Formats: sequence, structure tokens, C-alpha cells
Amino acid sequence: MKIRLKAGGQAIEVQENETLYQILMRIHKNDYFKYLGAMVNNKLKGLCSRDFKDGDTVEFIDITNPDGHRIYVRTLSFIYVKACKDIFNDMDVTINYSLNKGLYTEFEYKHLAAKKHIDAIKERMREIIDAKKPINTNFLSIEKAKEIFSAQGMTDKLEILRYWTKDYIRVYELDGYYDTFYGYLAPNTGFIDKFDLRLFYPGIILNYPTRESNFELPEYIEQKKLSKVFMEAEEWGEIMDVAHVGALNKKIEDKSISDMIRINEALHEKKIAYIADEITKDKNIKIVLIAGPSSSGKTTFAQRLSIQLRVNGKKTHAISLDDYFFDRHLTPRDEKGDPDFESIKALDLELFNEHLLDLIAGREVQIPVFNFKKGIREYTREPVRLTDEHIIVIEGIHGLNEELTKNIPQANKFKIYISALTQLNIDRHNRIATSDLRLLRRLVRDYTHRGNNATKTMELWDNVVKGAERYIFPYQENADAIFNSALVYELGVLKKYAEPIIKEIDEDSIYYPERQRLLKFLSYFLPIEDESEIPKTSILREFIGGSSFEY
Repeated sequence: MKIRLKAGGQAIEVQENETLYQILMRIHKNDYFKYLGAMVNNKLKGLCSRDFKDGDTVEFIDITNPDGHRIYVRTLSFIYVKACKDIFNDMDVTINYSLNKGLYTEFEYKHLAAKKHIDAIKERMREIIDAKKPINTNFLSIEKAKEIFSAQGMTDKLEILRYWTKDYIRVYELDGYYDTFYGYLAPNTGFIDKFDLRLFYPGIILNYPTRESNFELPEYIEQKKLSKVFMEAEEWGEIMDVAHVGALNKKIEDKSISDMIRINEALHEKKIAYIADEITKDKNIKIVLIAGPSSSGKTTFAQRLSIQLRVNGKKTHAISLDDYFFDRHLTPRDEKGDPDFESIKALDLELFNEHLLDLIAGREVQIPVFNFKKGIREYTREPVRLTDEHIIVIEGIHGLNEELTKNIPQANKFKIYISALTQLNIDRHNRIATSDLRLLRRLVRDYTHRGNNATKTMELWDNVVKGAERYIFPYQENADAIFNSALVYELGVLKKYAEPIIKEIDEDSIYYPERQRLLKFLSYFLPIEDESEIPKTSILREFIGGSSFEY
């Protein structure tokens, strides 16, 4: 039969029993190893797949494709786990979360995170990679998978299988070690070429090529403040007795989820009250700046923080950075020549700083209103004069960038970074990306509150992520406080809202592979049907509706 290559449109003859990997090696004899997966008629396939037919269009993807990048990171993670087991006599390692431009991992025994052990693990990984060891794909019955994972002591995998709805599961094997991953892997270990390991006690950072570093190993940036928030999230997970999806599903099944929701929301409220206390203690603080990536829950957080500040005897006044946009014809342009509304240079910083200084000094200020229909600033509000008891609350993507408030003394400012840093993982070797949680929040909010379908949200999402990488993430460590807006139970709630929205994406859409990936991800979760225990002030209400706040 014949298939057609998307690049160039060339038709090539193939055998029915050939895998995509065998076809790839024939076509790209000298550089086949740089390709990690394939799109067959717009559907993602692993290279070991034979799932194609006469007339299908095939496109091989490399690390620059988001799905190709995920395959690279998963394969590298598998090699890392196997190397650790080889070095430490089958002791397991946990892949916790993204940190310091890599993956933060931990051993059960903290003393194993040492320089000499890192060198040994790295050497073993290199041996595995250089040997081009096959990574075999097996479709096993649930009973057979349970038998294997039980023998390997993988209780987290057994918890997931308890709620698995299919008759089989895809299991990968490398040198006699079996594991599952949320997505495809490369067909052998030789497809991995770049990685590094760094000590970050009590764990190890696994570094890999990233888009921001042009798919080379990124410059190492230590994120001490962010790591403390992740450690706090782990402590919260222990309080609620939920570290993996299986444990969450068990609480949903046995009806104890309501108690966990109340505890999770109480932890949020306690943290917000603590931040308000820190602000109130310092009499010099007059401005609170809140920044975070899209769908972090900034708006709800700002309103809840304002309530806690008022409980402490303070008055609050909110200012929107959007009202300080330059008139549209003055907006700077990006590299494509389009208006760059994300850039800090799109804001009239001189006027903004002048108004802040006047407000702090108790002078009367007429704050502008940006008319988005006309693309101009207007002065339709009544003038404002603040007292000594007032704190100005400013929410916007540039809040942590010192250039935004360059004329305001440091002593007068308190900066808060907020993001949904989920403490929940699928299992010990499969983390949940914070960007996936934020994307699901955004899909639900855009559909529920803005009338946008999933395709429209997906069209905007890549630029949203690039904007965060450029304008928010580099300034995370400038924050005086970091608030984790993730709720350990929320994916069980978002599931029932997000699934029907995502399913509307057509098979011929360029976002169909993302549709399939997100639906696979959500399939791990049992739905939470009863929302009565979710407070009307919850950050989750900003996305699913029913909030007592106005947006």
C-alpha cells in the first residue's frame, strides 16, 4: 500500500506489517533518531505503531513539536527511573514537579541526593542511551498489569488500575522493568541525546531541552522561593492524604471528598490571611502587586486578599493596569508586526508611576478608563483621594517586573506571585503539568463566561504561554509571597465541564491531537458531581461559575 508524506507530498510504498519506525528509518537513514513520533491523518501515533492504511498522510515530528517534546521528556524520565533503580538496587524515585528549568525528583532516603550518586546515575543513563536499548510497548490485560506492578511494589499504579475503565493498558518495558506513562515514548533509548542532572537538596533536578532555550539545555536558574511553595503543597497533600490520582478517586468513591474540599479551602483561606497579616505588619507598604499566568485565579485572589486586609483594619483600592494602556496607535509591535499588548511597553509607565506617587501622598488623582472599543484612554471617573489606611491593590501580568513601578520606593511595595502549582500527580513517575491545569480552567471559563469554544481558546493559548514565559516566569523570584491557587480536588470538578467542551473539536482540526491528549488525561479522574461544598468565594468558582464575587 502507499502512504503520503505531508512534507513535500511524496507518496511512498510500504508493507502492511511495517511500523512507522521502520518506515522512518528507510526515509531518514542518517537522521531518523531526531524524530520522536508521527501524525497520521492528524492523529498522534507512537513510532512502534502499525495503525495506518492505504492513502493515509503521515508527518514525522521532532522535539520542536509540542507532542514530540513530551515524548522526549517521557522517554528521558523512563531512562532516569531505570538508571536510579539500577544504581540503588530497585529503589524507586519520584518525579515531583517542574522546577529550576527541569524536573525535581526525590528518593525515599534523602541522603541519596549527593554529588557522587548524581555522577553514578548520569553515567548509567549514558550507558543505557548509548546501548540504544529497545523500549517495548505492551498492551496488557488489567489483571496481568496488576500482577506486574504488584511484583514491582508500585502501589500507586495499582490505585489507578482500580478505576481503569478499559480492558487493557499500555505498559512500556525497558530491560525487564515495566512502567506506564501518560503518552507515547520513543522506540529505543538512543533517541535521547541531551540531559543533565543537578543536586537540589533534598532532591535532584533532571534537566532537558526546552523551547525557551531553542531546544538546547537551558541555563540553570535556581528557584528557591518557588521550591518552598511546592514543598508547602506536598505538606498540604499529606494533610489531605492525597498525593496521586488514585487516592483522590478513592475519596470521591467513598464519599469522603466533601471533608477534603473543606480542608483544602480552609488551607487556602489560612494562607491568604497569613499574606494579609504580613502586609499589615509593615506600615510602609502602600501598594500590593499581584501577578501570575493566565487562569491562575488572580481576580478571586485579589478580592479575597482585600477582604482579609479589611479584616486587619485596612482599606483597599483596586487599580487595573489595563486602564494605563497607551492609545492603540501607540502600541508597540511584535516581531510579526502585530500590536503587542502583552509587552510592558504597551503601558504608559510614566503616568502610572506619577498617579501611584500622588495617591500614596494623599493627593487627588483622576484615574483613566481604557475604552477597548475605541482603543483610547478616557477620563470619565470621579477623582480619587486615598488615606493613610489605604492599600492599593494592582493585578496584572507585569506586577513582579521592577520596571512597572520603577519610581516607587521598595519599602512601599509588596509583590505576590500566584499560580496553580498542582501538588497532585497521576503517579510517582507522571506529574501533572501546571499549564494543563490552567488550560482546563481557561477552556471552562471561556466557554461558560465568554462564549468561546475550545478551538478559540486553543488558538489563543500558545501566545498566552509564550507571554508568560517572556513577561511573568523570569520575575517569579522577585515575589515577597507566592500563593498556590491549585486545589487538589478541582480536576474531579473540571472533568465534567471540560470533557464536553473538548469533545466539540473536530477530527480535521489542528487541535485534534490536543483534544485526544486532554481527554486521555481527564480519563484518569472520577467526576465530582456534588458541588455544594465548594464555597462561593472559592477560586474554582471563577471558572465554573457560582461565585459571590463580580468579575
